[in-house]
Amino acid sequence: MRRALAFLAATAIAAGPVLGQPVPEERTRNKNQKSDWEIEQELRNFKEGEIKPPAYPKMENLIEFFVSGATSFSFFIDPASLAPGTDGVVRYTLVARSPTGVANVSYEGIRCVTNSYRSYAFGNDGRWTISESDWRDIEPRTVQRWHLELRSRYFCPGRVPIYTAAEGVDALRRGGHPAASTRTGSER
Repeated sequence: MRRALAFLAATAIAAGPVLGQPVPEERTRNKNQKSDWEIEQELRNFKEGEIKPPAYPKMENLIEFFVSGATSFSFFIDPASLAPGTDGVVRYTLVARSPTGVANVSYEGIRCVTNSYRSYAFGNDGRWTISESDWRDIEPRTVQRWHLELRSRYFCPGRVPIYTAAEGVDALRRGGHPAASTRTGSER
């Protein structure tokens, strides 16, 4: 009987916390995810830095990323423009090319913690036109799926912004961020 009780106690300890005891934080969340408190602090203290569009993209340097088989457009990021900011916003130049070769160029930012994006400038003939758009939610069921893909697969795994441009470029070249493969459906 003592052996059976000792075995049950050892099994319960190895399996995890006893009912009613708190679960250690490292066992409840992915290391790339932020706690509710961290997210609340970011929301409360958010102040966007000064924004200046980068150099206009060189088409030969673009990195293509997959959005959906349902679109005939091709999507690219200019790696030279990729900039995770200290304000928690990942900024980048997006190029969406139509099947006829027409390129739509925009300088945008994704705010990982709020699941939102905004456009700062639009490009035409090698020049930027500044835009005054507001932050908009990234909708999961939208025709404009590229924002969702950039956020969930490349720039904000677990809603945490990439730390460096090199990390984002690596994610684009790999076809996704390594930490994005551990996300749950609700993070998408």
